[in-house]
Amino acid sequence: MSRYAAAHANPQGPGDARPTALQIIKDEGVEGRLHDKVIVITGTSSGIGIETMDQESLDSVRLAANSILAKTDKINILVNNAGIMAVQTLQFTKDGHELQFGTNHLSHFLFFELLNPALLAATTPEFHSRVVVVSSTAHLRNGINASDNYNFEKGGYAPWGAYAQSKTANIYMANELERRYGSQGLHGISLHPGGIMTPLAKHLPQAELENAGNDGELFKQFKSPEQGAATTVWAAIGKQWEGRGGKYLAECAEADPSEDESNAFGSGYAKHAFDPEAEGRLWRDSLRLVGFS
Repeated sequence: MSRYAAAHANPQGPGDARPTALQIIKDEGVEGRLHDKVIVITGTSSGIGIETMDQESLDSVRLAANSILAKTDKINILVNNAGIMAVQTLQFTKDGHELQFGTNHLSHFLFFELLNPALLAATTPEFHSRVVVVSSTAHLRNGINASDNYNFEKGGYAPWGAYAQSKTANIYMANELERRYGSQGLHGISLHPGGIMTPLAKHLPQAELENAGNDGELFKQFKSPEQGAATTVWAAIGKQWEGRGGKYLAECAEADPSEDESNAFGSGYAKHAFDPEAEGRLWRDSLRLVGFS
């Protein structure tokens, strides 16, 4: 059982007993001891060596990666965190990919591919390199489309369905990364960070936001931004994950299979979250879609 299970058993809303990212760092005994590690995080607004990256443009992703590699040839931890959610109409990135799939998955996939040599160069027997991919419980809604339908070419676009496709893709990326690179000391982990009131919800209709805010029980599930970063930080620096990957985490613990996959805001992971055939297909398709042979 997770050491944080009791804190998550009876959520009371932002700022309750659930751990913050800083508490995780302290509990892991690494406060002030990561100065020799290079950590790259997407979706930040400040920090040492910050670079601007427009994830709707693969050219911008390439420029950002090249700028990072000009500063360092070793990266210990990559956290793919940035994203968008529930875009109400079918829209496309500058490269012609469905906006949520392109932003949440393909941009991160390309970013990883470009930084991969530095991740492999940084791994040591004492500290294997890690790629943490932030997914969502929304993946429960559905898996990924067929290879010729990532952009909903055959119709059927729905804001949450497209988001779910991109979040399943996040899990698949981490799983396949583990399969391909785990033996080389590079590991992939995916996770659900929890509900957090951030600009991620900017595409939601006002009525939907108001309904969520007025639902007292739902509000109790929400976390502060500091709490919302806890599972991500645990995946990135937790001793339990040294030399391990291919898992889906939630609430600072390894998640269990979902008991109700019809509830897209429920807990656990879907049956389709671990599918080696689909994971391999997506990886191969992603290489093609971002311009790798």
